Amino acid sequence: MITVKNLSKSYGTNKAVDNISFSVNDGEILGFLGPNGAGKTTTMNMLTGYISSTKGQALLNDIDVLENPIEAKKLIGYLPEHPPLYLDMTVDEYLNFVYSLKKSKLPKRSHLNEICELVKITDMRKRLIRNLSKGYRQRVGLAQALVGNPPILILDEPTVGLDPKQIIEIRSLIKKLGKNHTVILSSHILPEVQAVCDRIVIINKGRIVADDDAGSLSANLSSDHKLIMRIEGNSADIKKLLSGVDKVERVSVGREVEPRVHEYEIEAAQKSDIRRDISKKLANRNFPILMMKSSELTLEEVFLKITTGDIYGNVESVNDDSRPSKKPQNQPKPKGKKK
Repeated sequence: MITVKNLSKSYGTNKAVDNISFSVNDGEILGFLGPNGAGKTTTMNMLTGYISSTKGQALLNDIDVLENPIEAKKLIGYLPEHPPLYLDMTVDEYLNFVYSLKKSKLPKRSHLNEICELVKITDMRKRLIRNLSKGYRQRVGLAQALVGNPPILILDEPTVGLDPKQIIEIRSLIKKLGKNHTVILSSHILPEVQAVCDRIVIINKGRIVADDDAGSLSANLSSDHKLIMRIEGNSADIKKLLSGVDKVERVSVGREVEPRVHEYEIEAAQKSDIRRDISKKLANRNFPILMMKSSELTLEEVFLKITTGDIYGNVESVNDDSRPSKKPQNQPKPKGKKK
């Protein structure tokens, strides 16, 4: 559905996007991540034909965005970071305007009704957009992207300004849309990306530095493969039982967190999932599992490790701010006026 080949964008000597290539399959939801200034929005703008590339190709259903922009843009619904809204229009007027602009052939009344129901703005249709909250404006922006039912949706920060309940609703909507659309989603809310996306591409300093699903990225970057568990029962018996599980390489017993409940660290052979075997054996011996978690990196830690080289990278390293400090050094104090 989407193919990016050696795409680059330069502004003078500065390369905003540097020779990137990736593809997105039909019905796939791709998370597109990167720190500020990494080239995410520039890439999205090239995919939508909003700006031209310096070199390379962006193909939508084998249609080159630069060579045939009108046909390519018919395939796209785009929600930029700042939705393109006309504040003096009502929601209804705006969506009717977008419908005409896109020259949609779908039955107008039923199509717009369906979109408003999907994004939950039916009750807002007669209101001026300028009087809507930021969250509702974001929903109207998403509604305009859906007009014409385009097969490709490119969503840049679709949940900005929404409250937690609205975020969950939009997240569910994106997953639903992914069944019939190809979606590229950019977001700074990493748990949201992990919950919604089938695959993740990370861009840093204009180049793609990772392309995989979240689980594989975490497993490949984690230096160890351990389970941390809290289990109730005799610690010596539990340790002996866990040590006998296939692919378990080491078991250590930690502190007692409750009476007869200890914390255990279980190290497995690389790329081995031992959770089911452990659960089965503990259940057969009536040893209750009170907690189980993996020591593999979270998506946030993966992101920081890839873009900064440090799991706990600071803001300066994420933004790659290598400019010298502007603090004055050893400047003489101004002399007071002589009386």
